[in-house]
Amino acid sequence: MSQSGNVSATTGRVAIREFQPGDEVAFRQLNEEWITRYFRLEGKDEQALADPQSSILASGGRIFFATIEDHCVGCCCLLSCGSNEFEVAKMAVTSSCQGSGIGRKLLHAAIEAARAAGARRLFLETNHILTPAIRLYESVGFKSVPRDRMVPSPYVRSDVCMEMNLV
Repeated sequence: MSQSGNVSATTGRVAIREFQPGDEVAFRQLNEEWITRYFRLEGKDEQALADPQSSILASGGRIFFATIEDHCVGCCCLLSCGSNEFEVAKMAVTSSCQGSGIGRKLLHAAIEAARAAGARRLFLETNHILTPAIRLYESVGFKSVPRDRMVPSPYVRSDVCMEMNLV
């Protein structure tokens, strides 16, 4: 599937599906778009974006895509962190589709998949300047967590930690 900044959410119906072979390019493009707009790619980004199959999926993670027609317009990952928890990561919606509810649909799909897998807790890291994302996370039940309660982040840009208990 391709990713395109020219597709808008009004173009067609949004569908949520899981990663398929060939989605590597769209996954990289979607994440590079937002990361390089606000920050810089870090080593951990490069690792995940270079080979999502081995860096995310092989260890029990999942990648969800929002599609409109044949275009990937958003993505969200669940990174497996043991039997009872996942990290929500690499959430991106292409700029032409932001504000249309696609991020919320992706986040709900990830939360439901984590619940179905028996997860008791979700967590995520973000940055304080990503206010719309933080508001979205709060609106579905994520709460801020003091940094000292979290494992140190591999990301320099991470300065906000959030969690959601699923039980």
